[in-house]
Amino acid sequence: MTVEVLLTAEQYADLPDDGRCTELVGGRVVEVPRPTSAHGYYCANVGGILGGYVKANGLGRVVSNRCGVTTRRDPDTVRGPDVAFYSFDRVPRGPMPKGYWPSPELIFEVRSPSNTWREINAKVGEYFKAGVKAVCVLDPDTESVGVYTPDEFPRRHTADEELTLPEVFPDFRVPVREFLG
Repeated sequence: MTVEVLLTAEQYADLPDDGRCTELVGGRVVEVPRPTSAHGYYCANVGGILGGYVKANGLGRVVSNRCGVTTRRDPDTVRGPDVAFYSFDRVPRGPMPKGYWPSPELIFEVRSPSNTWREINAKVGEYFKAGVKAVCVLDPDTESVGVYTPDEFPRRHTADEELTLPEVFPDFRVPVREFLG
């Protein structure tokens, strides 16, 4: 009989890079689909727009490239959001902290054709339990952004509308179309 050993977030972070795209789910390493070029394009748009706003206003840090966010402990789950914002309250100015940072205030996910809404909603729920204030899901197919918050029904903004994020940035306004291209 074999005994399955579940990994902690720290053990997962220390694994060597074997070239696979993975997340840690319930202590188990799970392979996730490799992003396409189009997915990367949309993520770069989101990161550029959000990063420019955050930097211009001295608000914190924006990270991308499937950075790790620990959403659960015992057994541990580490998700890889496409883009995330950390205020200086959560990750202070100065040298970059090592390992996984605390939960960000805002996460952007770009919906891929392989994502089901059930999976997306489950991941959004995990982010909220971890302390995230808002999750935006950019859906290139419908040219819209869904804004999820812990206490409200999701808001949907179409390409012809402005995205606002009063939960995180009181004066942030950007046409959804800018994220698309």
